[in-house]
Amino acid sequence: MLFRMVKLRLLNTIAPAYFYTATVVTFALHFLLFMPTVFRSPDVALNPTMLVHIAVFLFFMGNALGNYTMTIWYPSESANEAVIPVCSPDCPDRIDAHYLLNGRHFCKVCKKVILKRDHHCFFTGNCIGNRNMRYFIMFSIYTSCCCLYSLVIGVAYLTTEYSISFENPLTFLTLLPLSTGYFFLGLISGLHFFLVIMLYVWLGIGLVSAGFCCQQLLLVARGQTWCELQKGQLSESRGTWRANLTDVFGSRWALGFFLPVQTVETKPGNWQVYHDHKHD
Repeated sequence: MLFRMVKLRLLNTIAPAYFYTATVVTFALHFLLFMPTVFRSPDVALNPTMLVHIAVFLFFMGNALGNYTMTIWYPSESANEAVIPVCSPDCPDRIDAHYLLNGRHFCKVCKKVILKRDHHCFFTGNCIGNRNMRYFIMFSIYTSCCCLYSLVIGVAYLTTEYSISFENPLTFLTLLPLSTGYFFLGLISGLHFFLVIMLYVWLGIGLVSAGFCCQQLLLVARGQTWCELQKGQLSESRGTWRANLTDVFGSRWALGFFLPVQTVETKPGNWQVYHDHKHD
């Protein structure tokens, strides 16, 4: 158990560092390589097409980082817990949180009591629950958009700079293994090989974030959590899907879709009362 907790805490440190590094690298590639090359114009330094793409990228990146910050800024731990539970020595390794009462969980990684805990997110370094679920979902959406958009612009850059044609679908599937061999044979530069790797990184993160976001939206619409899914407690939905989505996203959900701002005020303990009321 001790070794597993050490691994979880190490992952809790490495994952945010990986996210920050990928963000900085993506930002630098866009403004130092992609935009000046793909949208190069001999007449003007900043043509309208480049400005539009810069605005789109900054919109995606700004919302991803903004909601990432809000996910951390509004944690879901209970502010009313005077005594923090201690795990017994025979606690199973596979359990990362214990159910207490009234929808509260004790997270063994955070060492805190979490309200309506869904899961522990290692990329943010905290638990996702009743107060930050809305920001986490929007973070997943815009992370997916930013990565897939970077993938498209990256492909355009490789086509423009290295004359690689992607008309054949097999080109992308064989790009990484072929580029790996060419790199070790000294046939392509390190920058070329690094950009190919980033294409696959963006594709992987984009698809995973999109899939995870869809799963979270389905759970939220049902009024349930990932913790309950793991326990098999998905027999029926709690409330209507409209009420459940409003409970998470608030009545001003449209504003929160375009800007990383607070659209619903969730006070600690409110969900506990609501949870008990629904189960009376």
